[in-house]
Amino acid sequence: MTTTKHNTSLFSQIYMMAFGLVMVAFISIFNHDPAKADHFDDIITNAKGQTVYFNAWGGSPAINSYIDWVATRVADEYDITLVHVKLSATSDAVSRILAEKTAGKSVGGSVDLIWINGENFATMKHNDLLRSDSWAYDLPSFGYTDPVALPGILNDFGVPTDGQEAPWGRAQFIFGYDTAYVDTPPRSAAELAAWITSHPGRFSYPKPSDFIGMSFLKQILLETSPDISLFAKPVDQSNADQALTPLWQWLDAAHPHLRQGGKHFPANYTAMIQMLGDGELSIAFAFNPAEFSNGIAQGILPDTVRSYVHDSGTLANVHFVAIPFNANAPEAAQVVANFLLSPEAQSHKAHSDIWGDPTVLAMDKLPPDMQTVFAKLPLGIATLDEASLGKTLPEFHPSWVPYIEKQWADRYTGQ
Repeated sequence: MTTTKHNTSLFSQIYMMAFGLVMVAFISIFNHDPAKADHFDDIITNAKGQTVYFNAWGGSPAINSYIDWVATRVADEYDITLVHVKLSATSDAVSRILAEKTAGKSVGGSVDLIWINGENFATMKHNDLLRSDSWAYDLPSFGYTDPVALPGILNDFGVPTDGQEAPWGRAQFIFGYDTAYVDTPPRSAAELAAWITSHPGRFSYPKPSDFIGMSFLKQILLETSPDISLFAKPVDQSNADQALTPLWQWLDAAHPHLRQGGKHFPANYTAMIQMLGDGELSIAFAFNPAEFSNGIAQGILPDTVRSYVHDSGTLANVHFVAIPFNANAPEAAQVVANFLLSPEAQSHKAHSDIWGDPTVLAMDKLPPDMQTVFAKLPLGIATLDEASLGKTLPEFHPSWVPYIEKQWADRYTGQ
């Protein structure tokens, strides 16, 4: 039985690799089709004068400012009005789109472009809430990507994108600590647990209904689980409870020593970062390598804050933008998505003083002048360089998110 299982797994891996290579070859050919370029010129023409309602998380001042810059650029370049609909939770927009479909609203939807990945993408794809053609592969800027070097642009948390969303950026989970209170930060889940015990009240995390809070729980699981391969697959009820046991053991030990005795948690990521800035917490975390530098630049955090990662690696993924099935301005949404993926917008986004979000573009695919622009991008005062970011750990299958959230609520609601 063991041999058969191993062979089946090996066959699956070979099949997926072959499928991926075929898709890469197809996309490469498609992106160099002159007819496709002419078609996109027509899309640009049709998009003039349209308004794009871009539903995106609004919890970061740096990201909000970047989207404002994008709005100015697409207005000047393409005569497109970009409206940032600031979300506290992306699932709110997904629910709205689902409600529109249920009500039979197949055109004129309220969302033209949405910032998503993971569970939200899986939900939209499963419920046929996305534009069904492979529009993302049509984008001229997609030709600057390399799916072989960064396979995450073709698979979102293990779910094939099928060109239904366009890559926007890369993210990696990092920790931040205030050197005014911490000399040597803990560099593993075990060391963090010991630090929390010896520094009561100086650490907390948002509830897992918050994306960053859920990411923290994933990070702890990836470090404490004996078999992380389980999390790349859909939840299996036969072993799911056992798979989460290391997480509950870690949290049960840590909670009594958290801020407010683990009875109350920060409302969201923004609240947690503010607590770090106010000196209530000594250690926090983010899903952007430049986030702590951004916080310092904006006066939210003191200049004594620095970034670090755990030695065994940290969670990483790719984030995307997608067009709903009933978008009111689909042509303009495509033009905006293409601009977001352009070397100009990607380099601006990667600048530590702007957002600091790592690019999804392949440097060897860029013109020499843009390669130089990326090479000269500065690091922020608290931003780690690529080498210091270390190893990345794989994302979970989307089905784990609601399962972990419910199990957490059942155990800790009311605390």
